[in-house]
Amino acid sequence: MKHLFFDHALLQTGWANQVRIAIDADGRIASVAPGAKPGGDDHRHRLGLPGMANLHSHAFQRAMAGLSEFRAPGRDSFWSWRELMYRFVARLTPADVEAVTSLAYCEMLETGFTSVGEFHYLHNQPDGQSYANPAEMGLRVVAAASTTGIALTLLPVLYRWAGFGKRAPEPHQARFVNTLDGFADLHGAAAEAIKHLPRARLGLAPHSLRAVDRDEFDALQALAGDGPVHIHIAEQMAEVTACQEAVGTTPVDYLLNQVEVDERWCLVHATHMTPAETTALAQTRAIAGLCPQTEANLGDGLFPAPDYLAAGGRLGIGSDSQIRIDLAEELRLLEYGQRLRSQQRNVLSQPGEATGVSLYGAAASGGAQAIAQGSGQLEAGQPADIVTLNLDAPALWAEDPTAIISSWIFSGDGRCIETVYVSGRTVVENGRAKARDEVEQRYGASIRRLRNWAC
Repeated sequence: MKHLFFDHALLQTGWANQVRIAIDADGRIASVAPGAKPGGDDHRHRLGLPGMANLHSHAFQRAMAGLSEFRAPGRDSFWSWRELMYRFVARLTPADVEAVTSLAYCEMLETGFTSVGEFHYLHNQPDGQSYANPAEMGLRVVAAASTTGIALTLLPVLYRWAGFGKRAPEPHQARFVNTLDGFADLHGAAAEAIKHLPRARLGLAPHSLRAVDRDEFDALQALAGDGPVHIHIAEQMAEVTACQEAVGTTPVDYLLNQVEVDERWCLVHATHMTPAETTALAQTRAIAGLCPQTEANLGDGLFPAPDYLAAGGRLGIGSDSQIRIDLAEELRLLEYGQRLRSQQRNVLSQPGEATGVSLYGAAASGGAQAIAQGSGQLEAGQPADIVTLNLDAPALWAEDPTAIISSWIFSGDGRCIETVYVSGRTVVENGRAKARDEVEQRYGASIRRLRNWAC
C-alpha cells in the first residue's frame, strides 16, 4: 500500500486538512482519512486536487498549433482553417502521429490533465486505403498513452459523408472516411489495441450530423454498448443553417428528438443552441464538452453556460485542436467569455462560492463521466489521479486553499503544477513529465520534416 499525505486536499465535501490517502496495488484509492497523521514513508505534499479529464482531444493537431494564424482570402473562419488542416493531415505517417500525440500527452499531464478522451478520426492511408491493421493509427495513440502514463479513452470516429444529405466525401477527406462495415472492423481492432493498456476505455464517436446520417446511428449505438458516445454538434452557424435546410430543424433539437441521448453521451461544443435546446440538453444528463481555447481560436462563439448550468446541466473541458495546452487557461477562458458576454464578474459560480473551485469541481466530475474515467473525485474506489500544486510559485502565494485554486485558474499556468499521479504512479515530477526527454527527441524528428506543411 502506498500513502500520500496532504496538508490540504479538495474532497467531494470540500476542503479538508491533514489528509492521508492510501493507494492499493491496482492504483485505486483504498481510503481517504482527513485529520490524520502522516506515516514515516508517506509522500508528502501541501495541496492536492483530483486529476482533470481532458474530454476532447485531436492530439495530432498539436504539430500545426500556431501555424494557421495567417489571413485566408475572404472571410476567414473554421472552414478555411479546416482546409489548412486537410493539407497538414496528408503528410502524417503513423510514426508522426505517435510522436506528436506523445508530446501533446506530456503537455496535458504537465498542466494537470490526468486522462484524455481521444476523438480519433485519422484512420486511413493518404489514398484512403485501410492499413493492414485498420486501427494502426489508434495503436499509435495507445502507444503514446503508454509512454506518457496518461489514462486513455479511445473514441474511434465514424466519418461517413461530406455533408448533410449523404453528400459524397471529398478527396481530401480520404484519410477519415469509412463505411459502417469498415468502421465495425476498425472498432474491433481498437478494442484489441487497448487490451494491455491499464485503465484504457473504448467508446466511439459519430463525427457530426453532417458526417453521419440518421439511419446509421442505430448501428453505432449497438456497437457502442455501454461505452461513451461523443459527437461534434452546433459548433458553427454554417452547420446550424445547413442542418435546418436539410432536416427542417437545428442540430441539437434534431439529435435529441431522433436519438436516445443519455449520460453516456458528450455533445462537443454545442455552441449555438436555443433556450429550449439548452434546457433539454441539461435534462438528458449528457455532458457538454467545451473547448474554450479552440472555440475562441476558430471564432466559434460562446456556449450558453449560465442558462445550461441553471437548468442542471453538466460540463467538462477539452484541449481539442491543441492550440495551447493549459488546463487553467481553458477554465479561465470559459469564465472570461461569459463575463464579456454578460458584462459581469464571477458568472459561473453561485453567491458565496469561489469561482475557481466551482469551475474546477464541475469540470473534473463532468469530464470524468464523459470519458468513463471514474468520478473525478478523491474518494475510495476511484483511480488515484491526483494533482499537487507548487505553492512556491509566485502566483500561488496565499494562505487559504480556496484562494490558491482561484489564483492558479485566473493568474497561473502550467508552471504551478508540482506533481501528477495517474493511478498512483508519478508521471510528472517538479512540473516536468517523466517521459518528456524521450518524447521530445521523437517529436523533433517528426516536426523537422512537417514544419513547412503550410507553405
